[in-house]
Amino acid sequence: MAASPGPAEANGVRGMLGRLVPGAKRWVASPALLRVAAVAAAILIPAATLLAAGDTLGYDFRAYYNAAARVLSGAAVYDTSIAFAGPQGLFLYPPTFLPLILPFALLGVSGATLVWTALLAGATVVAIARMPVSAGTRWLVLLLAAQMWPAVYALKLGQVGSLLVLLFVEGWRAVAQSNGGRALGVTGALGAAIKLQPGLVLLWALATRRWAAAAAGAATLAALALLATLIAGPAAWAGFATVITRVTDAVGTPHNFTPGAVALGLGVTHDAAVWIQTGSMAAVLALAGWSALRLAAVPSYLVVVVATQLLSPVLWDHYAIVLLVPVAWLLDRGVRLALLIPLMTSIAVVGVMPPAVYPVVFALTLVLLVAEGRRQGATALGRY
Repeated sequence: MAASPGPAEANGVRGMLGRLVPGAKRWVASPALLRVAAVAAAILIPAATLLAAGDTLGYDFRAYYNAAARVLSGAAVYDTSIAFAGPQGLFLYPPTFLPLILPFALLGVSGATLVWTALLAGATVVAIARMPVSAGTRWLVLLLAAQMWPAVYALKLGQVGSLLVLLFVEGWRAVAQSNGGRALGVTGALGAAIKLQPGLVLLWALATRRWAAAAAGAATLAALALLATLIAGPAAWAGFATVITRVTDAVGTPHNFTPGAVALGLGVTHDAAVWIQTGSMAAVLALAGWSALRLAAVPSYLVVVVATQLLSPVLWDHYAIVLLVPVAWLLDRGVRLALLIPLMTSIAVVGVMPPAVYPVVFALTLVLLVAEGRRQGATALGRY
């Protein structure tokens, strides 16, 4: 986890925790105690969750695995008979994801699940270690991630969220250290290859005139698309188009945490819920566009990272793992309210917090990013 935090940053971490979590100053009285707490939590909490998972371990991964196995057997990749998201085994990812998961189908499903789970755990740790923030902040983020339900739940399901976190962190590093470049484009393209919405990073690169990033992203996506076509055939693209257009009633999907779905659960009519969801997605897209023009590079990029999740018609609770990326930046800049984001989605409050907590934490993240970004001020370097 890199170098030990210095006295100033250690005091900053203790100060933030002490103000928001009673008694926290005592157990982070030294950088060493913070490191011990972070490592212990990062090992024990996920391990206990995985050991108790039973047949639900790798629940989402089996959809990826089965899709790759169908490719190897020459069968159709997509089940076009399904009209709603959520059933086990339903593959709703673009064909460009297939080349990345195909090697796992060469293993037995049990072995592949264990390897995939280890890969996700490693990706989470590496992502936090690679965050361009102080060492003290990285240890704090590791501790917060370990107790954050979306992070642990995503690991149990075998969801791709951990990989997206790593890609977003690498994009953040590229923006912070070299104002973007090819690395930003490649990471954005890999995210879009796994799920469509992270492709918004490439549109951000275009909007902010990061031409090298946009070109690298387009080339990477084109290469993966060609490879996917060679592997699965042109019919895979038609199957993907059919599946994503058949899944239409997003606000009515069980366990969906979008603003529209939450409003529907609170009793508004279905039509009103659809309008709420459409309006919220339009507002998020507008905010992303505004931030590209008005905020400095890093906060603008992080707004787009959050937007990639909110532009999904279905927002599962484990999508909130991505919020660890902007939370790290905010905490490193002394924004104490950012601690509420992982704490409001903690394992300790699962079943206590209402479903509305997820739209709230996403909205809070955007508000804090914009506020801190405006305080930082836009610069020519940040905007272009």
